[in-house]
Amino acid sequence: MSRQEDMRRNTPDRPQSAGGTPRFLLWLVIGLFLLAIIGGFAGIYVFRNVLRPGQQQRIIDIAPFMSAFVARTDPNATIPTAISPGSGGISPEDLLNAPLVGGTVEPDEEAPDATDEPLEAAMLTLARLTGASIAQAAPDAAPAAQETAAISIPREHRLFGIRHVQQTWNNCGPANITMALSFYSWQEDQEYAASFLKPDREDKNVNPAEMVAFVNEQTNVRAVTRMGGDMDLIKQFIAAEFPVIIETGYAPEGYDWIGHYRTVVGYDDNLQQFYIYDSYLGTGENGAGLAVPYMEFDRDWQAFNRTFIVIYHPDREREVVRILGERADVARSAELALEVAQQEARANPRNQYAWFNMGTSLVKLGRYEEAAAAFDQASQIGLHFRMLWYQFGPYEAYYNVGRYDDVMALVNVNLNNGGTYVEETHYWQGMVYAAQGQTDLARQAFNRALGHNPRFVAAQAALDELTA
Repeated sequence: MSRQEDMRRNTPDRPQSAGGTPRFLLWLVIGLFLLAIIGGFAGIYVFRNVLRPGQQQRIIDIAPFMSAFVARTDPNATIPTAISPGSGGISPEDLLNAPLVGGTVEPDEEAPDATDEPLEAAMLTLARLTGASIAQAAPDAAPAAQETAAISIPREHRLFGIRHVQQTWNNCGPANITMALSFYSWQEDQEYAASFLKPDREDKNVNPAEMVAFVNEQTNVRAVTRMGGDMDLIKQFIAAEFPVIIETGYAPEGYDWIGHYRTVVGYDDNLQQFYIYDSYLGTGENGAGLAVPYMEFDRDWQAFNRTFIVIYHPDREREVVRILGERADVARSAELALEVAQQEARANPRNQYAWFNMGTSLVKLGRYEEAAAAFDQASQIGLHFRMLWYQFGPYEAYYNVGRYDDVMALVNVNLNNGGTYVEETHYWQGMVYAAQGQTDLARQAFNRALGHNPRFVAAQAALDELTA
């Protein structure tokens, strides 16, 4: 027997598993690592493409690094210029010199009765808007007509008793209406308001008319909204102890332009500033309200044609009418807003908001050809795409002058930039399909609109008309 054979014979055999175990563990680790990578990519895909924005935000709140995977839109994206500009051959100069009177208020708002007493007409208009029974009080309006038009107010005033509400995801409308109602001892929270105002939590927009409807239908107080306010009017309401909500343009730090509601709680002429409760930023030092200089207040408010909402007790309806003055008349408020927009466009022809507000006011007056031309001018200067999340005058103007391609171009802007959660996007898409005889597509669009908001009366009416 050789020495080598003897050594092999006397060498104990290694266990079979001894050499295989490290290799098995290695492959196990590699497999788990690959699964983790695949799972990570799958998770990012689901986060980015499947989850709704609110669900994404809840994950970001827990794991902030996930914000890096949110699909971003271009912060400088704008509304496209019109496909068929120059509606009706109306030039910018024609718009700047257009008469204030020359149309009728849009169908869903009735014009006041022709009466010898302007204040009586205003009260009857407000009665129609709110559903309140004040027509019987109209004869008593005559003494009020003799009151001085300029209402004397103190140089500063603050409202007390408003409870600040920190908004949840995408919820500034319900949060602000809840804040304003707390002045009247309203105890429900913002989720209660949201259940009425935005059945789809992802709804990007709650418009002023919807907020007014919520107050008038769900509470024991009343609300009214108008366009074309001014800072003196807001101060008059605050001095008279009426909460006011305004709709503004807003660009918080680290974010691009959005629309935002704010509740006004005071003013100070000595310091030239308003005080507001902001559902996102808070209440300022010692809860006194965030100080906003008058010029900044008006600049941000301009983007929404200086729209405001006033909350009041029914017993004080006559005081609201007195402060509103001419603006109690829906059509007159639009004419006043048009006049201001014209002045601002003359002062700065590159002011896109002035032209857009001109269009909004003209739509309210039913002057669609002029409105379409004004929106053409605004879009040529440049408008942030989110304007179409909140204001729908361009859809209405272009639709009513038969510019369906322009309506659909705006629809596509919204659908490609988060506006799929804006029910009005689908409504106007459906209106174009219906006008073009594409009934099935129109029905689908109206149903999508109602899927986001079952209380969307216009979409339901349009759907009913298709099946009539």
